[in-house]
Amino acid sequence: MLETTATTAWRGFPAATTMIPPAIVLVLCLVPSLVPRPALAPASLAHPRAQSTQNPDERPEVKTLIDELATHVKAKGEKDAEAIGVLDKLVQQFPNSGPKDRVAIVKAVSDCFDAKRVKELEQGVPDDRLYQAAATALGVMGPESVKSLTALIGDKNHRKNLRLQQRLALSLGKTKSADGLKTLLMLLKNKDAPMQAAGAEALANFFDVDLETRKTIFEELLKTLMDQKAKKDNVTDLEAQERWNTISGPLMETLQKLSGHTEADPEQWQRWWNDNKKKDWATKAG
Repeated sequence: MLETTATTAWRGFPAATTMIPPAIVLVLCLVPSLVPRPALAPASLAHPRAQSTQNPDERPEVKTLIDELATHVKAKGEKDAEAIGVLDKLVQQFPNSGPKDRVAIVKAVSDCFDAKRVKELEQGVPDDRLYQAAATALGVMGPESVKSLTALIGDKNHRKNLRLQQRLALSLGKTKSADGLKTLLMLLKNKDAPMQAAGAEALANFFDVDLETRKTIFEELLKTLMDQKAKKDNVTDLEAQERWNTISGPLMETLQKLSGHTEADPEQWQRWWNDNKKKDWATKAG
């Protein structure tokens, strides 16, 4: 289900109250899925836009929007609403852009994260509306945006903003790029439970890649699930129980998405994997 808030909430973690402009949400709905390919090479995960060289390049309207965005971003937060409106327009321009314009758009969007914002929406909640909108936009700008997204996950200037880090992880998953897999798999070991959950949810986007890759992702998810189950079964470990409550749902939902199989119990998932890890699965599980 698409969200119109800037983050996903998990058990015990409230969703952000910032709304993303409706047109960005609409574009998220319209972005084409990957066409499954039989090859096992990383190129099999590449976004179809990466192969397009037919779109016009270095268009004046793109440059105008990029210049407008930079001007608004420099206004120290006073023009962030206008900046978000321009981000919306750049999202709409991106699929129709040539390779040079796509790179330029991604750079302009990524530059939003270099701007300093010190105001708060409310006590203890940073005014990160610009960052949230930029992170959402980058999610539909793969594969060109993958390098920026991976660099921003854990970036020292933004790593304390957990809800922004969640959004960046989810956007990286939406690119469906092989180059983002390592980062997403590493999130399964993150010290923060919401980031583990975000990594698990983001990995569901790889439901239509080659079987070998799906099995690799599935196995890492299952290991995380079973390791945390063992910890939460120690009834005196309240932190482990809370972490389980946060991550178990996203983990099992993605296991189902990748395999095309449904189980409600971790032990049953382990048995299914033992019986099926060397077998053929559906060509496209999702």
